[in-house]
Amino acid sequence: MPRSAPQALLLVDGYNIVGAWHELKEIRDRQGLEESRRKLVEALMGYSAYQDFETHVVFDAQFRDGGTNREIITKHLYVCYTDFGQTADTYIEKTCADFRYDMRKFKQRLIVATSDRAQQLTVVGYGAEWMSAEKLANEVEFAARKVQSKLKPKKKSAGRLLMHSLDPDAQKRLADLRFGKDKPQ
Repeated sequence: MPRSAPQALLLVDGYNIVGAWHELKEIRDRQGLEESRRKLVEALMGYSAYQDFETHVVFDAQFRDGGTNREIITKHLYVCYTDFGQTADTYIEKTCADFRYDMRKFKQRLIVATSDRAQQLTVVGYGAEWMSAEKLANEVEFAARKVQSKLKPKKKSAGRLLMHSLDPDAQKRLADLRFGKDKPQ
């Protein structure tokens, strides 16, 4: 059975997000761009699957050795490095412009995550939705918490009474004391 189309195509301006998220900015400054890119991709893997988004994280090629390429990370997540001389902004704008003529637009949302104001205005002009870096960070964190809560084993209800939260030996000793079976002599 063919996989249904993802709910949305999410384009992430990679270096813009790295520069906007405090944690990624610290990683970039201490460990370099490669590590901050890796952490961003790692954060977006679970989020993309949770939301059922096809996510393209777009990085400028100028900060990376090698030419254009597109890495498939998961079925929901791709990392795109632009051509030399092309910015992530122009890549995203071209994708938004092309999406206007794509039949997917009737079944799928197009969302661009960036805090670049000029980029925001441009992509909204093409009909895409815009998401700030801060909102993306909040949504990624929320999705991670939801997934973790589903993975945690459910505790048995201890009941309303404090006694129910005690281990069985302590419960027995308290019962003996209450009924006078364990009177000191």
